[in-house]
Amino acid sequence: MSRWSPALAAAVVLAAGCATPPPPSQPTPVPVQAARANERPVPYPVVAPAGFRRAIERDTRNGNGKPGHRYWQQWTNYTIRTSVEPGSKQLTGSERAVYYNRSPDTLAVLYMHLHQNLYAPGAMRNEETEVTGGVTLTRVAVGGQAMGEAQGRGAGYAVEGTRLGIRPARPLLPGDSAVIETAWSFKVPQSGSGRMGWDADNLMFIAYFYPQMAVYDDVGGWQTEPYLSGAEFYMGYGDYDYTVTAPAGWTVIGTGELNNPADVMPADVLDRLRRAEASDTVVHVLTAADFGPGKATTRGTNGRLEWSFRAHNVRDVAFSMTRQSLWDAARTPVGDANGDGRPDYARVDALWRANAPRWRLGAADAQHSIAYLSRYTGQPYPWSHMTSVEGENIIGGGMEFPAMTLIGAYTTRSDTALYGVIAHELGHMWVPMIVGVDENRYGWMDEGTTDFDEAQASNDRFPGARDAHLTEQGTYVRLVKAGYDTDLMRWTNYQYPGPSGTFASYYKPSTVMYALRGLIGAETFDRTFRQYVHDWAWKHPQPWDFFNAFNAGSGRNLDWFWRTWYYEDWSLDQAVGGVADQGGSTVITVRDLGMAPMPTRLTVTRANGTVERPEIPVETWLSGTRTATVNVAADPSPVVRVEIDAESAFPDVNRTNNVWTRGS
Repeated sequence: MSRWSPALAAAVVLAAGCATPPPPSQPTPVPVQAARANERPVPYPVVAPAGFRRAIERDTRNGNGKPGHRYWQQWTNYTIRTSVEPGSKQLTGSERAVYYNRSPDTLAVLYMHLHQNLYAPGAMRNEETEVTGGVTLTRVAVGGQAMGEAQGRGAGYAVEGTRLGIRPARPLLPGDSAVIETAWSFKVPQSGSGRMGWDADNLMFIAYFYPQMAVYDDVGGWQTEPYLSGAEFYMGYGDYDYTVTAPAGWTVIGTGELNNPADVMPADVLDRLRRAEASDTVVHVLTAADFGPGKATTRGTNGRLEWSFRAHNVRDVAFSMTRQSLWDAARTPVGDANGDGRPDYARVDALWRANAPRWRLGAADAQHSIAYLSRYTGQPYPWSHMTSVEGENIIGGGMEFPAMTLIGAYTTRSDTALYGVIAHELGHMWVPMIVGVDENRYGWMDEGTTDFDEAQASNDRFPGARDAHLTEQGTYVRLVKAGYDTDLMRWTNYQYPGPSGTFASYYKPSTVMYALRGLIGAETFDRTFRQYVHDWAWKHPQPWDFFNAFNAGSGRNLDWFWRTWYYEDWSLDQAVGGVADQGGSTVITVRDLGMAPMPTRLTVTRANGTVERPEIPVETWLSGTRTATVNVAADPSPVVRVEIDAESAFPDVNRTNNVWTRGS
């Protein structure tokens, strides 16, 4: 989900532009003298929780950040039928879910999510939201046997907030499957926690609309934390066959493949869509002249159409319904997705209304985002289309779903800002859609990684502009100074109120990833990141898998880094304490005033223009000292300038003390 909102924009002023700094040069090893130890706290090793340690013992994960030989995860096949009434905003549905128990455990109770119960009266939530009544369940059955509300410990079901617990007549054994049937209805909220809804009687975006199996994993078992609207989701993978019945004239686009395009699209519209799938330039699939039954869609039966979709190996499905949105589309390269040695392509769509003129660039922005991120992550975009839907008055920033995004109009912002949010939401196709992290607990694994990827894409899209990572870093520094620093490992729903939650999910983890890249080097970082994405594609990594992957990829124990930046609210403040000529040497004194230990990279400039780059290793600060000195030769030319971290690779919160100049 995009971090931008009017409230946050008022709280955070983005950094002014400046030139991108040069890439860092190789530091020079030099003798370092440290003062006394025990002057500061020293980060202690990271100890993963018991469930993760057991997973390593059972070889479902390993200590190198990879899935183990015995890794497993559950699977569900969904068959869903829905009908949407735009006038009354009512959705009704029925579902058949076949749940496969691939775990070694016997499951006495099965759990599903009813996310729409967030909008039920009296629901537990951590944000103010609309009350629509929540979900009305009309059928729950297991193995064809209808179930009633549970009484005692017998077979039955119980609803608690957004959770549906089902106790079947017989426990589900390892290797067995259960068929769960449900029927339900709910009223679609106008702006469902900024993630779904409707606007102006011409747009509906439907998400979290069906009972979904909760994740049961090898680390913690059932993951049944309630949906409270702040944190996002942890979802398992499966196959979906779903149909949407809607009035004629309403174009429906959803996750997955449309099975019956000729039944629902007129021949001329379908022809334009096929041309777009082979075109590098944007094709206008729908224009204002195409709106209405018989034009945008076929006329259907009794004024209704059934749109049939199939999605393979996805963690969720969502769909949009629109009757007055322009539709731009084109193809974009994603790399060799099928391994045949030839480039493959995906179709990108931009659906937008006349009230959002910046969206004229939406399809082109999506072309660049998908192509770039496929290259950067090393993981080709896997689906046939990527659809971005403008959703003014439903959402301010953006929200992601497999192959679908809902994004605000961005009318009062810039073309650059629109690109940023499109790149961000499309970046989520890699995390969490492919790399299936637990957003509910560890939002930083999702949003922080995607913020980092967004900055990479923005730098490629706008070469010569201010480095987007430094813009993010500047925002991080301002929020730290304003008192909003917090530890990243605090569960997302329980971050402190105000900007701290956004800080912890977006700005800090993205900035820390940039610092990690500076620490271990861009080549090592990029190689390790791509390996992590490859290893955990379509699987569920935990934070300690991420840590272990970079420990292994860098060949270094970075526990001090993880402890410092993920478990603590420590910040970095290194300072040039003084420069003095002593005999034949120039002695540079460095003070580490903050709590976060990092290497100290010095740029030493002499009067004749020569530059040296000595480095104080992090081990110096890990010894517990706060003061260290570096000696460089006084000859052949005097030192005139000393700067700490000239490349701004690390998030020092006070750069005013990072520079010494002779005579100042």
